[in-house]
Amino acid sequence: MIELEAIARSRTEWACRVQRAQILLAYRANPPTYPVGEAIGVTHQTVQRCLDRAVRFGVMAALDDSPRPGREPTITDAARAWVVSLACQKPKEVGYPHEVWTTRLLARHVRANAAAAGHVCLTRLAQGTVCKILDQHDVRPHKVRYYLERRDEAFEQKMAEVLCVYREVAVLRASEGAQPNVATISYDEKPGIQAIGSTAPDLPP
Repeated sequence: MIELEAIARSRTEWACRVQRAQILLAYRANPPTYPVGEAIGVTHQTVQRCLDRAVRFGVMAALDDSPRPGREPTITDAARAWVVSLACQKPKEVGYPHEVWTTRLLARHVRANAAAAGHVCLTRLAQGTVCKILDQHDVRPHKVRYYLERRDEAFEQKMAEVLCVYREVAVLRASEGAQPNVATISYDEKPGIQAIGSTAPDLPP
């Protein structure tokens, strides 16, 4: 009863819960449904429904709405498969200058082309729904993973030499006798040479 009174006076609870708590408290003080409805500002049918719920489910459970079944999903399996197939392509394959999809770009493309592809249910597709569809299939077109292939047989030896140089520099800089006017320069790229292509094909999403 104390909890019910606290809800009836609350300014942060949902209005429907506050009203139902007030109905139950008012009915406890004055049982007829008509005066309770007049005091709360609702019809006696509303009071009766609240009382019936309290009898069936309990006083506190009567404060909450009954679960609703909701609408059936309107996006067909074929439409979902089409969205996933688009996400597995590159945007430039369908006329965009982008290298990878963003969910916003993919949603906009789907809305613009859904009717022509025979998926009218996607003409109002939201970005959040695109994320849900792709998550169900573990497809992340906006996150591209790269991989490296070791093609140099002497890679291990060269790597050890480079790491030894880095270690020597760290030891020299940490030593007490290090000269403050000595600079260490390191470079491992050739910025004057332009890369003309990838050495391996891209991995699909």
